[in-house]
Amino acid sequence: MFRVSNRLFVKSLWWILCLLMLLLFSGCKNPSMISDPKKVETLKNEEKTVITFWHTYNDRETELLELMLIPAFERENPNIRIESVNFAFNNELKNTLISRASSKRGPDLVRIDIAWVPEFSCKGLLVPLNELPGFQGIRKRFNPDAMDIGHYKNNYYSLPLNIYTKAAIFNRELLKRAGYTNPPNTMEEVLELAHKHRFSIGLGGLEPWDTIPYLYSLGGSLSNKNFTKASGYLNSKETIYAVEQLTALYKEKLINLPDQSGDDKNFERVKSGNILMTDEGPWFYSLLNKVDLERAQKLTTPVPFPHGKDPAMIIGGENLVIMQGSKQPAAAWTFMKWMTEKEAQLLMAQTGLMPTNLDAAKSLEITENSYLYSYKETAEHAFLWPKVKNWSKIDEVYTDYLNKIFEGKLSVKDGLDRAAAEIDRLLADS
Repeated sequence: MFRVSNRLFVKSLWWILCLLMLLLFSGCKNPSMISDPKKVETLKNEEKTVITFWHTYNDRETELLELMLIPAFERENPNIRIESVNFAFNNELKNTLISRASSKRGPDLVRIDIAWVPEFSCKGLLVPLNELPGFQGIRKRFNPDAMDIGHYKNNYYSLPLNIYTKAAIFNRELLKRAGYTNPPNTMEEVLELAHKHRFSIGLGGLEPWDTIPYLYSLGGSLSNKNFTKASGYLNSKETIYAVEQLTALYKEKLINLPDQSGDDKNFERVKSGNILMTDEGPWFYSLLNKVDLERAQKLTTPVPFPHGKDPAMIIGGENLVIMQGSKQPAAAWTFMKWMTEKEAQLLMAQTGLMPTNLDAAKSLEITENSYLYSYKETAEHAFLWPKVKNWSKIDEVYTDYLNKIFEGKLSVKDGLDRAAAEIDRLLADS
């Protein structure tokens, strides 16, 4: 009995050793499955759909997006992961997007400036959204005018994500020194105050976004209301008068422009009392920490941008688009819809970005003592960026001629005549 049991024991032990050796060698062939946590993580991520989201949110907005919005979305949609990529807003980004989408190498989802949407749509760089499930119901979330920005040849190519505008920001001490309890209501009065007391006005540049509000508030215009013709409007006597008022201030060194590097000091100058007024978006305040915000609010006062009977300030903003060549259009559409829901829009509204979702806009409560109140008031008397395919080129022409006028290379009339003629050709092509 003992011999048999011993023989069985040895045989069993031999099989156990063989099995252990087999397991050991098989493990050596692929040790990373156990020892490399990055590869374990990669395997987990492969089970998820990853969408690449490009955007130009500022630091405060990006923080809210990445710490609150994206995690909330991923909890609700555990099979989707958002890869958030932040870029500076400039023409380099625009050209990169055009190049990549043209060769089907673009990101899945992009938050782009509303002025870019018509050009991207007509170039065939965007995925038509009305072909995606549930579009007609989603479309009802927004104002028809906001949806129209992405409408081209019976298709819709974008969803409105947010809008913003600029308010007039005055230095309290300079107003008090000039005998004003409240800021002037008209641009004519602002300019008169600047001339009389040698106070400066801060312009963010000579681009349309920075100067058109001043032209319109002084009675000028860029084009007709349908944005089909510039001649007779950009070079009208009213616009010539408006530009002459600004150039006169500039010659007296009462208009501050960014330096050659593009550094805009107006943000600090209006707080420190070196300029009377500048115009800026809500980020003038929203990017500040609590201490600096309290200080800024004591030194400055934001008010609706001065205007006449017609709107003067422009409504800017961003829309969400799915780029041609997206590898995950269905998942991008899911995130796109989620970002335009009421809750997500109200959360991002904390940064000063106004909701496009009608329900969110109605429920947004902004008290009169909030710095956002003036932006809300301004938006009610503002107009949307023109829906023009060639807007980027029009922007360049306008800025180029305004620079030549301010530098004294062309008279106001000659510069505006030439600009109007070139812009007419670009509008005709749109």
